[in-house]
Amino acid sequence: MDSPHGAAVKAEDFGLKGPRGWVFRNIAIDAAPGSITAVEGPSGSGRTCLLLALTGRMKPTAGHAEVGGHRLPKKMAAVRRIAALGPVSGVNDLDQALTVAEQLREGALLQRRYEGPIRALLRPRGERRASAAARIEEALAVAGLDLATLPKGPHTSVRDLERLESVRLSVAIALLGDPRLLALDDLDLKLSDAERAEAWSLLRAIAARGTTVFAVCSEAPQDIPVVRTGTPAKTPDAKPDSAPAAETDAKPETDAKPDAKPESDTKPETSTKPDAKPDTNTKTDTNTKGTDDALAEARRA
Repeated sequence: MDSPHGAAVKAEDFGLKGPRGWVFRNIAIDAAPGSITAVEGPSGSGRTCLLLALTGRMKPTAGHAEVGGHRLPKKMAAVRRIAALGPVSGVNDLDQALTVAEQLREGALLQRRYEGPIRALLRPRGERRASAAARIEEALAVAGLDLATLPKGPHTSVRDLERLESVRLSVAIALLGDPRLLALDDLDLKLSDAERAEAWSLLRAIAARGTTVFAVCSEAPQDIPVVRTGTPAKTPDAKPDSAPAAETDAKPETDAKPDAKPESDTKPETSTKPDAKPDTNTKTDTNTKGTDDALAEARRA
């Protein structure tokens, strides 16, 4: 049963397949409300797309999942209302041209416009401003971002923030809507060991408040449960040399076009040499194009 704030997340044989192959598959999840789950896997194995699917922003094609009692893929819109994205590169990037204060005000405005109750728009302007200021202050406190410590305070440019400060700002914006599920991508990217420890402490504090957290990372702390992508399917016909599925151009679901299907005019390249070995150091052009297509579509969800 869900807590007042967190959402239970369960998935069985969860997967997404596009025209270039499986993005991710055979995912099993059983996360309690207020828990933290790490998502690990090689680059191109569908980690980001799994986050987008669990938050109702990309339509799965296999198995099912439940988020806060809402079954996916049938109740994607309901899941979007209770789930928020922290930093996800290519989907909800911070605007480098804004100051921190401007970015926060924009986040509060968008949250009230698209996610808040209609009656909130009818309140007097002064009351709306005071309410937004209070929500911003609380979100910053939870995210651990003290504006007074920034070089120019709230007028500091977003482009001048350190990586961990950017993560905290993105998390604060996500928390403005009081989500029951928070999903973050590349949590420990470009962070030192000390900064990684701070980032995980931040997520533990958020989970302690009751919010369920999913975070993509390169390596999770030992006490954090892990869901791994890129695991080959266990079938009798599975080939031993099959590579992890790429993040393809499978398109996320949107409210405007719930039945939209992914389109593709290319096929993945395969090696004609029987002894060819997969290149584990670089991704193919197909993988890169597929990832770009999927994330571009996710911005519209």
